Amino acid sequence: MWRGLSALAIQAAWAPHRLCARCSTGGESLIPRSTIFALSSGQGRCAISVIRTSGPASGLALRSLTALQEPPPARKACLRLLRHPCSGEPLDRSLVLWFPGPQSFTGEDCVELHVHGGPAVVSGVLQALGSVPGLRPAEAGEFTRRAFAHGKLSLTEVEGLADLIHAETEAQRRQALRQLDGELSQLCQGWAKTLTKALAHVEAYIDFGEDDNLEEGVLEQADRDVRALEVALCSHLRDARRGQRLRSGANVVVTGPPNAGKSSLVNLLSQKPVSIVSPEPGTTRDVLETPVDLAGFPVLLSDTAGLREGVGAVEQEGVRRARHRLEQADIILGVLDASDLSSSSSCSFLDTVVAPLVEQSNNSGGSGQRLLLLLNKSDLLSANAPACNTALPPHLLLSCHTGAGMDGLLQALKTELAAVCGDPSTGPPLLTRARHQYHLQGCLDALGHYRMATDLALAAEALRQARRQLSHLTGGGGTEEILDLIFQDFCVGK
Repeated sequence: MWRGLSALAIQAAWAPHRLCARCSTGGESLIPRSTIFALSSGQGRCAISVIRTSGPASGLALRSLTALQEPPPARKACLRLLRHPCSGEPLDRSLVLWFPGPQSFTGEDCVELHVHGGPAVVSGVLQALGSVPGLRPAEAGEFTRRAFAHGKLSLTEVEGLADLIHAETEAQRRQALRQLDGELSQLCQGWAKTLTKALAHVEAYIDFGEDDNLEEGVLEQADRDVRALEVALCSHLRDARRGQRLRSGANVVVTGPPNAGKSSLVNLLSQKPVSIVSPEPGTTRDVLETPVDLAGFPVLLSDTAGLREGVGAVEQEGVRRARHRLEQADIILGVLDASDLSSSSSCSFLDTVVAPLVEQSNNSGGSGQRLLLLLNKSDLLSANAPACNTALPPHLLLSCHTGAGMDGLLQALKTELAAVCGDPSTGPPLLTRARHQYHLQGCLDALGHYRMATDLALAAEALRQARRQLSHLTGGGGTEEILDLIFQDFCVGK
């Protein structure tokens, strides 16, 4: 049916199919769109591979490969023989799904081909699609970008989708799924409605301030709404770092005097030989890092040099780096030798590291760096002997050699990580990116200008600025540079 038509004629036939896309200034313009195709499932040999298209020529592509006069029923899987549109050579028997726009992921006409996952089959079908006029291979993230342009996803939902694809732990998956479901977007939309209502009240007072028909107390109501919104924004900004830690990983640093068992603990927690374990003091002379999934939370676990003085230049540099890394830690695992707590190195560690951290935690109400003090080598203690004769802060007994006490340590770590990263299953949605924090802070600053304004016109402009910041957060008026940055981590086919 279509083989005798030129590419120009086909494009003219599909000319009514155009995409309403946001331009960089936040407005909308009708622009023609090409049709894209890509392998959306993983590369390599597998049982099933999913190839999909999006764009006005998706129907043409489906007809070209299946020799159908009409597409199959919408959103219903049908078994069809795929043939090359030029040679007519059979390619594969495939499950075919037709998603006419706008009821599709991208908002455009879409086709999914579920083919057998052999490399030759996938390559043949992709080559066949490439021979259809008007089709081209998709770029990375282009399907999702079209969904955003069609208003199918807000920008925060796009970020949630990216985080879901890259999630490696249970907590990351839960948080990303909540953001993809639109919880953060809906929260921002609720705030925007509050600002719109307050702005309407202020502008009504400007226009009809002397009108007897104007409802009393409109300015007071606007002030109350703005104050309540300021409280909500401050609350979310205070928790902004938790969401970012949940997305990128919390910094957990293992520290202590030499030969306390730090490297053994790192190897045990990471379940792989990250650090060299030796009875010789000062084996670790640099910071060794490894990403770890601890109790479902993402963690960057760091092994550091043993803290002591009077050592050589190389080890002393390791000690300096260890102290610097301690300053960046979210959670510190302080490790001591339970059988040698009276040694000078143990006492020095308790005085110079543990005591200041405990004092800082008490003064900050537990909002600063978090410390778990571990007494390792508990297997060397006699059954009747106390662990130590000195008063110690709350601590856990552990044996990296036998594994005793590991369950208690993991449970304590889970509690600390939940406090540091937030619980993705409960509470309000977290801010997972610095961009979120930037726009919410901009909104809060604008509300501050509203409170300080002595002129109603200036107050109204401050409310507009605050609303504009929320619009930027969810995607309205975003620049192309920001969009390119967000979509750069998407894979081809998504």
